[in-house]
Amino acid sequence: MNKKVKIIGAGLAGCEAAYFLANNNIQVELYEVKTLIKNEVQKTNNFAELVCSNTFRSQSLLNAAGILKAEMRRLNSLVIKIADCCKIDGDDALAVDREDFSKRLTDVIKNHPNITIIEQNVSHINDENDLTLIATGPLTTNELKEDIQRLIGKQKLFFMDASAPIITKDSIDFNKVYYSGRHKLGKYICCPLNEQEFNEFVDNLINAEQVQLKEFEKSIFFKGCQPIEQLAKTSKKLLLKGPMSPNNLLDQNNQQPYAVVQLRQDDVKDSLYNMVGFQTNLKWPEQKRVFQTIPGLEKAKIVRYGVMHKNYYINSPKILNFKLQVMRKKNVFFAGQITGVEGYIESASSGIWAAINILAFINNKKIKPLPNTTILGALTNYITNSKIYSLKPMKCNLGILEQENKYQSDDKFYSFNNSKNSLEEYIKQLNQILGTSI
Repeated sequence: MNKKVKIIGAGLAGCEAAYFLANNNIQVELYEVKTLIKNEVQKTNNFAELVCSNTFRSQSLLNAAGILKAEMRRLNSLVIKIADCCKIDGDDALAVDREDFSKRLTDVIKNHPNITIIEQNVSHINDENDLTLIATGPLTTNELKEDIQRLIGKQKLFFMDASAPIITKDSIDFNKVYYSGRHKLGKYICCPLNEQEFNEFVDNLINAEQVQLKEFEKSIFFKGCQPIEQLAKTSKKLLLKGPMSPNNLLDQNNQQPYAVVQLRQDDVKDSLYNMVGFQTNLKWPEQKRVFQTIPGLEKAKIVRYGVMHKNYYINSPKILNFKLQVMRKKNVFFAGQITGVEGYIESASSGIWAAINILAFINNKKIKPLPNTTILGALTNYITNSKIYSLKPMKCNLGILEQENKYQSDDKFYSFNNSKNSLEEYIKQLNQILGTSI
C-alpha cells in the first residue's frame, strides 16, 4: 500500500495524528481550510487553536484528566510536549498561553519533512483509493459534512457548545478582588460576591437578552459546557456548587465569600484573563452590562466575547470500530471531537490512537484494543461500544475505567498505577508488532 495518509483538519487530533505518522516515516498530507474560510470561533491561521478554554485541565494523578495526560506523554504526544513549554500559572491545571501554544505547534508541524500542508476546502472523500483520517472537529464545513453523510448515512448528531469571555487585566479593580487558588498550587483572580450581590447578579443574568436559537437547537446543550445563564435558570445551587463556588477560595481576611467568580490567566504576558466557567450565549451588549455588575469588573474591558455554536459529531458506536475506523469503509478513520469525545486532551489523544491504527493498517498488522484500564482505552471503548444506544459527548472520567480491585486497594494512586502498568505492557507488545519505538 502507498505509504501516504490524507488528514483532513489541523486541529489537536489531526496534528497529533500527523506528527505520530510522520515520525514513523509515513508521508502525510495535512489539509486545513481556515486560512481560506474561518468558522465562527476561529481567530488565527495557526493550527490547533484553543477556542474555548486555555487549560488542559488538572495535572493531578488522582483524576482522569491528569492520568490521560500521563498516558499521552508516554505516547510522545506533541500537544502535551508543546503545552509543557507554554505553561502559565493555573493552580493545579496545565494552563497555557493559547496563542504561543498554537504558534509553536504549527511551527513543528509545518517544518516536519514528512508532512505537506495543503490549504484547501475538502468537499469529497475518495474512500476507495485514499487512506484518510477525518479530524475536522465539531465545526466541519457544510460541504464536507454532506460527503461524510454519504459515507456513514444520515445519522448526524449535534449539541450546543459555548465559550467564555476574555477580559484585560488592567481593567480589573484590584481594590475589590484578591488572589487565591483551591489547591494552593497557583493563583486565580477572585471576584467575591455577598448573598445580595449574588442574587442581584443572577436576576440580571437570567433576564438578559440571549442570541435566539432555532427551534431545533433548543434544549440540546452539552452538560459539560452549558452557558452560565442556562445554569442560573436551572438552579442557583448549580452556580454555587459549580462555576461560582467559593469553596477554599479564602480572601485576605481568611474568610470565605458567599460566591466567587474566578478569572484565570490566559496569556504569558499576564495581560488577559478568562472568566472560568462563564460560557455564554448572551448578546454582546448584554454580556458587558451583566458581567460589569460583578464586583471588581465594573470597568472590565472584554476583548473576546463569549459565543455559542453548534457542534457536530457522528454516531460512533454505529459507525466506527475500536480502531476509529469506519466499519464499512476501511480506508477511512475518524478522530477528535467529531467522534464524540469532548475536550482538548480527549480529542488530541484520539488522534494518537487513530494514527497507531492507521500505521498498523498500512503495514497489514493486527493490534488489540487499548486496555480499558487506561483512560484512553476506556474512552475509546465508550465512543465505539455498540451497546451505547444514545451517544453523548464524553470527557474522560474515572467512572469509565475498568478497575476490578480498586476498592480492595489502599493505594490512592491505584487508577494511575494500573493505567501506567497496563499501558507500558501494551506499548511493549505494540512495538514488537509494528517495529516502532514508542
